Parts: sequence; structure tokens; C-alpha cells
Amino acid sequence: MARHYSTKDFFRQMPNPLLARYFQERGLFGNLDFSAMEETNPDELFAAWLQLSDSQRSAMEAEFRDIFELGGEKGFRAIIDEAEWHLANDADARARFVEKLAALSNHYERAMVTFLEHNRFWEGATRFYHADTLPYWRKRKNIPQRPAAVDKTSLGELAGLIRSYFHRTEGRGKNCVVEPFRRGDLDYFFAYPEDYSQQSIEWVDGQFGRRPHNPAFEVIYVYSQEEGSLDLNVRGSYKAIEPLQGMFATAILKLPELPPDLKDGRIYDLNALSLKSFDFIFDAGSGIQQVAVKMLRLSSKVKKGDRITVEADATNNPTAIYELLDQIGKSVPLHLYNVTQVELAVSIVVDAERPPKGITIRITHPNSCSLRYDELDLRLRNMLEAFGVEPKAPAEAPDGPDAVDA
Repeated sequence: MARHYSTKDFFRQMPNPLLARYFQERGLFGNLDFSAMEETNPDELFAAWLQLSDSQRSAMEAEFRDIFELGGEKGFRAIIDEAEWHLANDADARARFVEKLAALSNHYERAMVTFLEHNRFWEGATRFYHADTLPYWRKRKNIPQRPAAVDKTSLGELAGLIRSYFHRTEGRGKNCVVEPFRRGDLDYFFAYPEDYSQQSIEWVDGQFGRRPHNPAFEVIYVYSQEEGSLDLNVRGSYKAIEPLQGMFATAILKLPELPPDLKDGRIYDLNALSLKSFDFIFDAGSGIQQVAVKMLRLSSKVKKGDRITVEADATNNPTAIYELLDQIGKSVPLHLYNVTQVELAVSIVVDAERPPKGITIRITHPNSCSLRYDELDLRLRNMLEAFGVEPKAPAEAPDGPDAVDA
């Protein structure tokens, strides 16, 4: 569940000394005694904040939102990943940086200290965090394992190809910029083509009206030289995916053409999850408190397109769905159905100071999974592997007309 931002709550979460530093660097609130203010009670500061002009507040509020977003586990990992690249040749400096942040009391403080004292890590960290939150990545394998070119000419070539494609096919993309970042063994490329002009209804300095602007949209690439794979995230027409992959191959990998796409032939065998005897086993140190099946989609082996969706509330009864299946099985021959989709309800401790977090994992036959590839979701992927719920090469042809129904 996304965290809700409010300026007053942000002030409440942030220690007063860090708030004092932030505002003092901007020449504001010099008459406030931050040391005398009660921690977590920002009423005096918030009252002074409301006296600022709209333009002053807007600029700082944008920074507060970024700090707030990185004030969590995913944000902390993004900060560390960006610091590793900057400090790759100085192991002692990296260790000191990590120890310094780890000694702070919470992730909000770690984000603010990074923003104030290590701002060169900030841009990359915000980009990585944003990429970690995006769904619907498209992976392409069979990419030759060549170093990614990050020189100005190559970046300009990729920007030009993207700009030309969208301008020619969709009438947008008049301008484009591409920015590269390194994260461990991965190369990230963030492209920002110009979108269609828009008018938004806004308040500006107390005046209400329509304001025209030219936003950018995103094209994000994540290239793994080690794996020979390319992940792409772009909103819009599915037809753009392969051309965009080809542009990357040409401009960044210097390939004469995009290699053929090797489809992932592995499949999930989800039928075991329909059995009450299926045992969810997880490491005590994983933070996982409970895993339960809360939804099963059954697809007929006999008649293509026939499906049964079974859902149950597993909050207080982890076996509720199996009790419901027992009832359905009295009138429906369930052995004539395959499980082609499942939703798991997972309770996992993310922060020792907070209650366990509830996460829903959706797995769809043949090989689709809702989990991303950030740190928390990788832990959950490892959990699925430990359960034996992982995509594998099929031993034989799929069973029945709807066995590969997605």
C-alpha cells in the first residue's frame, strides 16, 4: 500500500535538528528555536510554513516528497546502490557511509542526511527508486553481452532515434534526452521524450486557471551485460516495444540489428496449490509470518474458455479456500480443471518497528508473476522458489485445451 504524504506529517517524522539544517540552508525560519520545539509536535513550524508564499512552498514541497519517498526500505537500498557506484574505488569511504546511515534511527533520517550531505547520490537514488516501483516490464533475452556505450554521442543517437520514432508514429517526441546510471552490474538508461502539450487546472500564486505545459513521458531501459538481457518499461502502444529495443541495440550496443527474441519456455505448475496438504515452508529469518492462498482460477481441461474462480478471506483462516473447494467439489469434477492463476496473501515483517506488511502475489500460468525485482520482491521470489513454485521447463505437452490459458 502506498504511503500518504502530508507536509505536517513529514515534519512530524523528521528530527528537529535536520529540519533546522534544511531551512537554515535556505535562509528561512531563523527566528524559530528548533531545539526548544517538542519532537513530533511541529505545530509552530507548520504555522510558519503556511505563511510562506506559494512559490516558496511548492519548490520545497517537491523536495520533501522525494525525501519522503526515499524514506523507506526501498529508498534506502536505492541510496546504497547509487553510493556504491560513486565510491566503487574507495571501499573505506563506502563502509563509513553505510555505517553512518545505519546508525540513524529510521529511514526518514537516512534520506534527509543523504539529501543534505551527499547530494551527488540523490539523483541516481531517486531514479532507481522510481524504476523499482514500476510494473509491466518487458524482458528480452538473447542480447549479445557487449559493454553499454554511455558516451555523449551514443546517448544522443539513442535520443534521436526515440524522438524520430514517436514523432513519426504518434506525433509527439519533438525533444528527447537520455540519462545513464550504473547500478551494480546493471546499466540503467532513462529517456524522456516530449509528450503531447497539455493544459492543467492549477493554482499559481493564488490565481486559479488553466496552465499549458509540455510534459515528458518515460522510456526506461535496464541492461544486464552478464545475463545478455534487456528490460524495457514504457507506457503506450505495445507496437513500440520491439522498435525501442532495436534502437537500444543500435545506439548503445552497436549491433547491426536486434537479435531474435528467445521466448521463455518455462511454465508454472500451479496445481499443487489446490491441495490443502501443500506446505508453505519459509526460513525463520525471512521475516515472513504467514502465507495463504486466497484465490484460485481453475481452467477446464475439456472445454477451452470454461473457468471457475474461487476466492476466500484468508485473514483469520489460512485454509478457508480449501474448505470452499471441498464444497464446490461435491458438485463439480475438479479433477477436470487445471489451476491457471493463484493469488497468495503474504504477511511479512519489513520494519521491526512496524506491524507486518500484507502483500498479494499473483502468479499466472504459464510464467507470469506480479512480483518486481526490488529487494523485498526478490525475497518473495526466493520464497516461491523454496516452496517449489517456480517456472520450469515443461516435462511434456500441456494437459488439456485450456492448460496454457493466461
